[in-house]
Amino acid sequence: MSRDRDPRTLRRSARSALIAASVTALSLTASGCVVVHGEREILPSTTRAEAAKALQEFTTAYNEADKAYDASLDADHTTGALADIDSARLKAGKANNPDGNPNHAPLKLTDAKYTIPKKAGWPRWFLVDAAGNKGGTARWLLVFTRSSLDDPFQVAYLTLVAPGKVPEFKKDADGWAESVPVNSTGLAADPGDLSRDYTAYLKNGGDTFADGSHTSQWRALREKNSKKPGLVTQYIDEPLTNGDYQPLALRTADGGALVFFTTRHYEKQTAYAGTSFPVPNKDVLALTTGEIKQSLMMEFVSNEVALDPPKGSGKQKVTILGRIQGMTSAEGS
Repeated sequence: MSRDRDPRTLRRSARSALIAASVTALSLTASGCVVVHGEREILPSTTRAEAAKALQEFTTAYNEADKAYDASLDADHTTGALADIDSARLKAGKANNPDGNPNHAPLKLTDAKYTIPKKAGWPRWFLVDAAGNKGGTARWLLVFTRSSLDDPFQVAYLTLVAPGKVPEFKKDADGWAESVPVNSTGLAADPGDLSRDYTAYLKNGGDTFADGSHTSQWRALREKNSKKPGLVTQYIDEPLTNGDYQPLALRTADGGALVFFTTRHYEKQTAYAGTSFPVPNKDVLALTTGEIKQSLMMEFVSNEVALDPPKGSGKQKVTILGRIQGMTSAEGS
């Protein structure tokens, strides 16, 4: 019998493991720490102090990256849609201004309000609603998320919403909010379906979404731009729902939900035969591969925040409150 199968050896290994586990448990008890399985326990996603620290760290890193036009400086603090949009913006800025951002003005976020859901499972996440020194009077909504205790909190969603449009959230006696499952059926639309619903709406219309600048008006603008003199524009819209792009929703006081979700958009511009393609701006060129002869295919990532009313409330249409979109790449041909 080999040594690794000797019963005596196995018993000694088991005793060693038990002793090690006991010592670990004793040290945790003595220090007042408790190990909790985040995948099972219903707990606040973080503490208010940790949320404030995460916001401060993000703002510092964001400003450093913007000043230097260096995406590596805030890469540890962004993920999902914001990471795609922000890294492409910084890449274009660096290409056109190798020495950094000549127009840098530090972002300052004040009057921060933290909405922290109490939930089981990962990701753990929370919402910050703050006033910014950019974007006029709009409120800055930032969704911080992480997938394990070993991960830092990162901003996955960043949108701007008109003042007074951020809803009141449902909270328990201790002030913790409620996370809404993506497959919740008690709403006008399932949160997990909103990305697909939105891209389908942009293509075909429908009655899922209320009229507004990000719905009916955007469809009308795209229709108008689809056939300009000498240039044809085609649009393709795709949902993004997995991994760091998964939708996140908070229960509102009226039983509805505030939902954050992501979409991807392609815009192909083709010049008529015998005409020259209009020269794009320098930021577009910085993200473009290939030679632009007759056409340019641009890729955009967009993150949206929507108010999803409860069924039977009399308000059965989803309202897009805010949307930030950024070009992430382009290809000429």
